[in-house]
Amino acid sequence: RNLEDLNEQLRDWLDTVANARLHGTTQRIVSEAFAAEQPELQPLPAVPFDALLKLERRVSHDGLVSIGGNYYSVPDRTRRLVEVHQLADCIRILDEGRLVASHPVLEGRRQYRIDPAHRQGLARHAARKTAPDIIVGRLGDHVARRSLDFYQAVAERLAVAGSRS
Repeated sequence: RNLEDLNEQLRDWLDTVANARLHGTTQRIVSEAFAAEQPELQPLPAVPFDALLKLERRVSHDGLVSIGGNYYSVPDRTRRLVEVHQLADCIRILDEGRLVASHPVLEGRRQYRIDPAHRQGLARHAARKTAPDIIVGRLGDHVARRSLDFYQAVAERLAVAGSRS
């Protein structure tokens, strides 16, 4: 068929079924309710209005905030709760009411928007560190170097000893 036929079928369905029914919530005929409200309806503004969705998110250990399946960087605020303002085209991230990051909205999912300025502080912080993060062993501890054949022999002895018990 064609688009014109589809539109005719839709118009017939609207007139005879959808708009002629008694609405379950209002208990009014849909077409009659629309006719009564129509004089009060106004056109939408020519410019879209800013709709704002406020969210609360926790900053991940790698300095990212997850919003809508995408990830946006923030300056070092690891594990802190931040407030997110999501607009149609922009993500704003606030920490205690202060804007700390602003990014364009990413389309799709599993995408990353990382502002290089957010990572500079991390690089400086890492360069200042002098003590190692992990200390292994104590001074004077010594681990003997052995060939893999040694460990193979130990495994075979353990297997034989285990089969006897």
